Amino acid sequence: MPSTPHDRVLRAYERIAETDRPEVWIHLRPIGDVLAEAAAVDPALPLAGTVFAVKDNIDVAGLPTTAACPEFAYTPERSATGVQRLVDAGAIVLGKANLDQFATGLVGTRSPYGACRNAHHPERIAGGSSSGSAVAVALGIADFALGTDTAGSGRVPAALNGIVGIKATLGLIPTDGVVPACPSYDCLTAFAPALADAVRVMRTMAGPSPRDPASRPWPTDARLAAPVTPHVAIPSQKDLTLLSHEARECFAAAVMQLEAAGARVSTIEISPFLSAARLLYDGALVAERYASFGEFVTGGGVTADASVQRIAADAKHVTGAQLARDQQQLRAVKLQTQALLDGFDAMLLPTAPTHPTLAEVAADPLGVNAMMGTYTNFLNLLDMAAVAVPAGEADGGLFGVSVVTRAFDDQAAIDIASAITGTVPGIFTETGAEVAVFGAHMRGFPLNRELLDAGARFVSEVRTAAAYRMLALPGPIAKPAVIRSAGGVSLRGELWRLPHAGLGQFLAALPRPMTLGKTELEDGRWVVGFGCSEPDGNDISGYGGWAAYQTASARAHR
Repeated sequence: MPSTPHDRVLRAYERIAETDRPEVWIHLRPIGDVLAEAAAVDPALPLAGTVFAVKDNIDVAGLPTTAACPEFAYTPERSATGVQRLVDAGAIVLGKANLDQFATGLVGTRSPYGACRNAHHPERIAGGSSSGSAVAVALGIADFALGTDTAGSGRVPAALNGIVGIKATLGLIPTDGVVPACPSYDCLTAFAPALADAVRVMRTMAGPSPRDPASRPWPTDARLAAPVTPHVAIPSQKDLTLLSHEARECFAAAVMQLEAAGARVSTIEISPFLSAARLLYDGALVAERYASFGEFVTGGGVTADASVQRIAADAKHVTGAQLARDQQQLRAVKLQTQALLDGFDAMLLPTAPTHPTLAEVAADPLGVNAMMGTYTNFLNLLDMAAVAVPAGEADGGLFGVSVVTRAFDDQAAIDIASAITGTVPGIFTETGAEVAVFGAHMRGFPLNRELLDAGARFVSEVRTAAAYRMLALPGPIAKPAVIRSAGGVSLRGELWRLPHAGLGQFLAALPRPMTLGKTELEDGRWVVGFGCSEPDGNDISGYGGWAAYQTASARAHR
């Protein structure tokens, strides 16, 4: 791999020449400009030396934004908040990537700048609307790329190009500086070759922005990890009828991978989700498309894709009463789907039913596009999150699956997706409070479940400063007291991160004589840790930790 930002930029432009995919780009920056920027990057920044592509409905200061419509072009003075946060972290923009015009489509062919061919199967579609972004990553040109997602545009291209795509909970990533498609449901998304890389990009962009009134912070009670044994819902066979035999085998293999990793899987009826999906285009919610760009593309004198123009023209006739009716229907469906997922940590779905050819899309542009959104269209309408990962080959192309969760369960989706890919998940948020535990709350001990139920995430093993004693407390559940003491020793323990609300609940539920206070670690940090208001027990400090004491006790009783 290139070792410097300069080398990485050179390699990106070499790949651009080697792959010869001009349709990927609407605006590619001159290599001299990019090299100059690379020379100025602070190597200490977290994303220093990475290069990325930006879907051309997202503003980058000084570069034209077209939304794949030449007549719409403008040059913004400032970048979208998400882009700026990445640049501030050391990432370098290569250029603006092609897309389905006005982010309306899931096929990647609705652009006057050319249909995007698939990275691995050029006779097949790249998927849309974030087609160029996904292909730039899949071809090894960009380390990551930004897309947008209203109906699946940050997930379908990932599935069809064998990469990872993440669509976070609405509002976690600000969407200021994004040309609206359906502003109530638009998301800024990330593509990357590996799960942890995509998560790192999303983490960098996340957080409220004063420029986006719809942006949202992480709630204080959002869990920070999936359960050790997550319960995952999957569709019944009748809800998979669009899949070929090959695609069903790929889906079944992903389910088996989850089960092998410890997940519990149950079948549910997903037709309410699919009915919500139809509201996006077949119902009155499509009025947001007309409000966003419809007057522009139907006004004449515009290089408009025929399918995009037709969608906008049809949306013009939606009445306020129809929109209010469908919004009410969507609220009812949301309640119904939430009830269906009660007791589940996530749902596993195909990302797209199949991988069409360019010719198949040309023969039936609206029909094929609608089919591609079967398992993706509903997510933003129902305020859900998803992680799309590769899941094999089928139908002459590629196949992928998506882990779908409730709003703000993004980290659970990431963790469960990592079980399918067999890779490191990455951490989306570092909110919450660190808590050091030294006894029965550690992994493998009886009270660890209390941490997991509170949404906690294991961080690392730790040791205290050499200033503590450990006492074995009497009681029905064996547990220690850790107290600061002159002549103390360093004790082994574990560091966990709890949601702030979970920490409060955890403290409220602590039985006497346990308390929470500050504990000094051997590296000098002070973190929240367990204390004891009435220390009275056998001194077991000489074992150096609870696990060693328990092992010795077990041997003594054999």
